[in-house]
Amino acid sequence: MWTVIYIAPTQRIAETINQRLTEEGFLVQVRPINHSKQQFEILVPSGELEEVQEVLNSILHA
Repeated sequence: MWTVIYIAPTQRIAETINQRLTEEGFLVQVRPINHSKQQFEILVPSGELEEVQEVLNSILHA
């Protein structure tokens, strides 16, 4: 099952997060949720949630 871990405010940010998490070895899906505001959900498998959250925090606060 996939879990939303972040809602990116732009496609560029979504692509950057997707790339960085993929480089770390995680499976990632990006799904648009609001076409008028260009928001995107970042989803990962539920079983990897804790590990991904740690890496995501380092990406967002770098």
